[in-house]
Amino acid sequence: MPVKLLFIADIVGKPGRQAVSQELHRLVDRYTIDSVIANGENAAGGFGITEETAKELFGCGVHLLTSGNHIWDKKDSLDYINREKKLVRPANYPAGAAGQGSAVIQTASGINIAVLNLEGRVFMNPLDCPFRSADKEIERLREITPIIVVDFHAEATSEKMALGAYLDGRVSAVLGTHTHVQTADERLLPGGTAYMTDVGMTGSFDSVIGIRKELAVEKFLSQLPVRFEVAKKDIRINCVALEIDEITGKALGIERISLVCR
Repeated sequence: MPVKLLFIADIVGKPGRQAVSQELHRLVDRYTIDSVIANGENAAGGFGITEETAKELFGCGVHLLTSGNHIWDKKDSLDYINREKKLVRPANYPAGAAGQGSAVIQTASGINIAVLNLEGRVFMNPLDCPFRSADKEIERLREITPIIVVDFHAEATSEKMALGAYLDGRVSAVLGTHTHVQTADERLLPGGTAYMTDVGMTGSFDSVIGIRKELAVEKFLSQLPVRFEVAKKDIRINCVALEIDEITGKALGIERISLVCR
């Protein structure tokens, strides 16, 4: 039997957390999911994550949380980022950064699933090379399990596609996050890696990437600081369901999901 994983796109604020609480169990049942991974870097008020919001998502059935550049937005959460082994930040941050760049979780049947988080550099922070960082992490993780899922938190489509090609055949999936806009290019690459440029967003779609529209427009018009607030209408979950061979780690299938919440 293949291992079945669900990867939930960037959860934005309370509406995103409520969507996970209300709908995750239905998705798990429908797709007979073994483990759930979610990007939670915007789970607390739309920017960052806290111990409270992380525990809320774990309580809903999420087994591991990935993140990205906003993981650092709640300064009082640095201690929690260091302590929580089910929360990862991009592995290509400089040495000494709080937290860990990868983690291994286990399904109920005892199968190990490795999750690696990376952050892009195009239009983003000048971090260590995500390609070289991936090489080092994958070599270590493959000694534990052939099943490796990569959350590549990046802005540029070209950088995401290039990493997918670079890691094809060495990891089970390369899934893009960060833009909050779901792409329609899910596919299996020639070497057996599932790929999607961006899984999207879980939160309000009556918004500008999760933020109240009028505030985002004001920011663009005025070019002055604006206090952003999370939007609350038209809540959806964007995610992908993956099927992976537990022996080879090769992806057998990837399905794009966009669910309107009740």
